[in-house]
Amino acid sequence: MSGSSLDGLDIVYAQLEEVRGKWSFEIKHGECIAYSEAMTRDLANATERNVPEYLKLNTAYGRFLGEQVNQFVEKHQLHHQVHFIASHGHTVFHEPHQGTSTQIGDGATIAAVTGLPVISDLRSLDVALGGQGAPIVPVGDKLLFGEYDYWLNIGGIANITVLHNDAPVAFDVCPANQVLNGLAERVGKKMDEGGAMARTGKILVEQFTRLNGLPYYGRPAPKSLSNDEAKQLAFPILLESQQANEDMLHTMVWHIAEQVSKAVSLYPCGKEEPKLLVTGGGAFNDFLVEKIQQALTPQNVSVEVPGETVVKFKEALVMALIGALRWREETNVLSTVTGASRDSISGALWMGHTYSGE
Repeated sequence: MSGSSLDGLDIVYAQLEEVRGKWSFEIKHGECIAYSEAMTRDLANATERNVPEYLKLNTAYGRFLGEQVNQFVEKHQLHHQVHFIASHGHTVFHEPHQGTSTQIGDGATIAAVTGLPVISDLRSLDVALGGQGAPIVPVGDKLLFGEYDYWLNIGGIANITVLHNDAPVAFDVCPANQVLNGLAERVGKKMDEGGAMARTGKILVEQFTRLNGLPYYGRPAPKSLSNDEAKQLAFPILLESQQANEDMLHTMVWHIAEQVSKAVSLYPCGKEEPKLLVTGGGAFNDFLVEKIQQALTPQNVSVEVPGETVVKFKEALVMALIGALRWREETNVLSTVTGASRDSISGALWMGHTYSGE
């Protein structure tokens, strides 16, 4: 899995088990392989390439993914233990209203490099069925983390899963780490570690009000944001202010918390003490988690951050589950979440080995 924050490639070796419809998991190994500056630049600017250069990048990135899997298998001595690879790739283009969402990283190349079955292209069928193609993680929220009432992932974009009439509904809430990291980079840091800079700032009332009034927030679910759309929502309003970086970070944190609170309020679960699970890189931002809890306290919702491994690798774990469901030819993308005309069994299967008949 490679997310919109471009912090690196997440790889997990997960064991999944299903007994009478109840799923359980164990993440046995997990790593985030940081991207080089060149790889980060290539992925960020993929759509600016002409068609031949884009196609070359697609296969080159697929080769990179395959090589990283091979190294991961070697490092953890997983030879003959991997049943298949489920590869999300990296989203470089997302316009579901035009029937298109593209994740770079050629599945056939991964299969050729690893010699293993590969399940890739996990969103295209849903988009072809009229869906947003996103979020696709909610099937994992439902099957692997069913003890919670709300599931929030804070990556480059914050997205949430809620239950509505017993069916999962999910949508992109607002820009998140893309903006926070971008502001931190302006002062030479990769990120605002723990929200330390944001904590020292003050809220910019005018910008806060303008952010919360953006038309996207008035649209009903299902809805999703591309990476470019997310940046364009927040950056102009903040950067036009020419205020201190700490104040912009502080304001953005409050904006995320406000939008999460608003999203939860639209879908009351009917419990006296509902629980919200927070994962993704933003779960390590202590100041952000505090403000989300503060914003949700009037609704009596408690915010829980799981262990570090789940925080880091939940999305990669869910890709493994989506792959397992595809392997079993069972529904793995939910139309109640994406707005597609029906549920689907999504993913292209590439067999990385041959059958000799012996």
